[in-house]
Amino acid sequence: MSVQTIVTWAVVAAIFALTVKPLGTYIVRVFTFQPTILDKPLRPLENAVFRMFGVDRDSNMTAKQYGIAFVLSNLAWMILSYVFLRMQGILPFNPQHFGAINPQLAFNTATSFTTNTNWQAYSGENTMSYFSQFANLGFLQFVTPAAGGAVGIAFLRALSGRKLGNYFVDLTLMCTRLLLPLAIVVGLIMVGQGVPETLAPYLHIHTISGQTQVVPRGPIASWEAIEHLGNNGGGYTNANSANPLENPTPFTNVVQTVAMGLIPVAFFYAFGVMTGRKKVAWTLIGVAGTIFAVLLAMIYVPEHLGNPLINALGLNTHANMVGKELRFGIGGTSIFETATMSFTTGSVASAHDSFLPIPGLAFFTAMFLNLVFGGKGVGLINMMMFVIIAVFLMGLMVGRTPEFLGKKIETREVSLASIAFLLHPLLILVGTALAIALPVGLKGVYNPGPQGFSEILYGFSSAAANNGSAFGGLGAALPFYEVALGVTVLIGRYASLMAMLLLGESLLRKKTVPVTSGTMRTEGWLFGGILLGAIVVLNALTFFPVAALGPLANHYLLMAHHLF
Repeated sequence: MSVQTIVTWAVVAAIFALTVKPLGTYIVRVFTFQPTILDKPLRPLENAVFRMFGVDRDSNMTAKQYGIAFVLSNLAWMILSYVFLRMQGILPFNPQHFGAINPQLAFNTATSFTTNTNWQAYSGENTMSYFSQFANLGFLQFVTPAAGGAVGIAFLRALSGRKLGNYFVDLTLMCTRLLLPLAIVVGLIMVGQGVPETLAPYLHIHTISGQTQVVPRGPIASWEAIEHLGNNGGGYTNANSANPLENPTPFTNVVQTVAMGLIPVAFFYAFGVMTGRKKVAWTLIGVAGTIFAVLLAMIYVPEHLGNPLINALGLNTHANMVGKELRFGIGGTSIFETATMSFTTGSVASAHDSFLPIPGLAFFTAMFLNLVFGGKGVGLINMMMFVIIAVFLMGLMVGRTPEFLGKKIETREVSLASIAFLLHPLLILVGTALAIALPVGLKGVYNPGPQGFSEILYGFSSAAANNGSAFGGLGAALPFYEVALGVTVLIGRYASLMAMLLLGESLLRKKTVPVTSGTMRTEGWLFGGILLGAIVVLNALTFFPVAALGPLANHYLLMAHHLF
């Protein structure tokens, strides 16, 4: 392991360690309406927004009302985005004169960005105008992560015994108090490192070989800031963060990696502050952090050791740098890809299709679990889903009614958590099966054998997890995948969140029971180990068969020196 790798990882870990408590505490202060440093400059703006839309800052909603407001606002954004994409050719800020987006791609893109997935079946620099990038999709990169964060805040309030609050107030505060200030800071850093921020037309460069090369540019720095802070992941260009226009230096690579995890990690600590159960929060952070470390090792070690086929020929004993950027190396690439999969961002600083099978399995594992800190608020909600299931299983083993945060876990809570858990694999497995069974699905597979199977599986896993990254080698621009993946991201985004929001309200309505000698502790190493075991076992039982057909089969065939 190189010194650069050690320093890069240490810096990323140190920043998370130093920011988790102050940022988590700040989140609680904002959403429990306590004084903060940004009150004076931002409150007049927020109050003006509330007056404009007739929103009372102190009002409260039920889970049903909150969920309906969440879904309907997202539906309005999706329809508006679709219309703008279909009208792209006649809208302003289009110096490249790009035409209207076709209906299937417009649907796929609008649903993808509205659900905070940002799956892209297009090349940004060759398809989208400046207006589409910054005014349409850029707008969605602010409000859609804010919407998910708002649901996470409502869930936290319910767990802490508070009323759920008002969705529109939480949505506004997520934008003004968290995303916008941080995006300004990260955007200025990106500009300082040479990332373009302009509305001028593309450059036409005459190369030394006498050819003409088109260099795309645009408002890229601001896009990169909210892309990563909002766990959006959609690249301004086709190469995403592997493109030096988006991610030019090892320093920007670290900044983007940190930006992805700042708010999701802090949400876990905010849970502890808001509920008064900081030990439980640290336990959950420990579980998610352990999985993150395992995923990082699964990605780094095989790539560092190199391709076994090439090593066996004595041609190369160095790291597998195929599809990787030399300016980041294996260490910088590994921490970025671990972060983007764990935080469900979906941006890429390398070609995922070029990784060896075990690192590919790590990508799948992060999307199957969908709780390794995850997106802001949403990752914590998914972790709580498994906490409820683990507590229920512990109760069965000792023969008593399970409890969590002083509330009894009964039929309704377990049913809602089970629905949220089962929906995720249902979308992935059914979608993959349909794509394999139908000729229109197989038409998009460009690689043979288990790699081709993995590419289909990856596409539906990415859509269901609202991740948005792609394995490559899949014809995602085909109408079948544009529609199928669009439907998958919609169900994957809203159905499970609604179930968990109802679960939170159900716990809110329950009376607190006193702690006794028989109460099961939900903190510390013992519960952390049980929770980790439940997560691993349940997901292994669900996804091991498809993993065996895809990345694991690919690994064993590679070790047997079998090529396709």
